[in-house]
Amino acid sequence: MAAPNLIGASLIYGRTSAVALSNTSSFTVLNNGASSGKCLKLNTLNVANPSTSVAANISINYYTTANLTGTAFPIVGNITVPAGSTLNVIDKGSPYYMEENTSVGAIASAAGLVVTTSYEDIS
Repeated sequence: MAAPNLIGASLIYGRTSAVALSNTSSFTVLNNGASSGKCLKLNTLNVANPSTSVAANISINYYTTANLTGTAFPIVGNITVPAGSTLNVIDKGSPYYMEENTSVGAIASAAGLVVTTSYEDIS
């Protein structure tokens, strides 16, 4: 089942997750595995830069397959997050629905950024 019928959903859990980007590799922000039987509604995605002096760039991509594989489509590409600030990338006014076997990942130009998401786990 790739896209569960949301009207027939029996369980909706509110969740929050965070990932610290410790280097310049791709990091999984949110993953909806194949055959999960779920739809993930990504309500918010924020990128914080706790550094007091160094700005960093961030790219957030939607992947057509789980585990950051498949085709990557940019949600935001190479946007600067100034030191000591937070960038709101996705808000509740423009959510993303993630079907089974999809993922969202982040790549930063420097270590230290933190990506936080708030989402609904629907099944």
